[in-house]
Amino acid sequence: MTTAQDLLIITLDMPSARPVERGDLSLALAGAELIDLLNAGVVRLADARVLPTGQPADVEGLLAQAAASLPAAARPGSEPHESVDDWLWRRGRGLSAVYLDALEAEGKLTRERHRRLLVLHSSRMVLVDSPARSRAANRWAADEPVLIALAAAVGMRIRRIDEVEGISDDAVASVLAAVIDALTELAGERHRRARKLEDAATDNVQRGY
Repeated sequence: MTTAQDLLIITLDMPSARPVERGDLSLALAGAELIDLLNAGVVRLADARVLPTGQPADVEGLLAQAAASLPAAARPGSEPHESVDDWLWRRGRGLSAVYLDALEAEGKLTRERHRRLLVLHSSRMVLVDSPARSRAANRWAADEPVLIALAAAVGMRIRRIDEVEGISDDAVASVLAAVIDALTELAGERHRRARKLEDAATDNVQRGY
């Protein structure tokens, strides 16, 4: 089990004040991966840069893929190293879909089909009972600080991420701060795109379209 997988399960399993955006979740999953790699001793941080330690990556699945995805220029003895921010945007691209596919392939997630209007069919993703689901729920119930902080970042908890207690590791705190910065940047980009669409729609109305 990894923090990223636990986070995804929580977003699927627990009620939220608002829907979690796929892009937001992808960035948070990338942050969760980096935190797990830090805890596993695969990487360390120096001046907000991700430095491989050169130790064997004792991780599996998507987390092993994350470790293997470190750019060649960021391997031991090479410079420059990748920044935490660069890691989040590079590794996070489409990552929520990757984790969803992995959960489905492992039988932890299934598609529940139902009929609408007697003709149209649709499906939604439903978690099945599994040890993975139980472990994620236990971490959530125990208010595990990193999981709670990441959930707060994507809007799963009312409290702000800076109100989460129990995060004493400076490197982990740095990654969480970078996740917040990336999410803020993404929200700003969404707002700018929405404004452009609104302005274009207003122009069309004024032109009689």
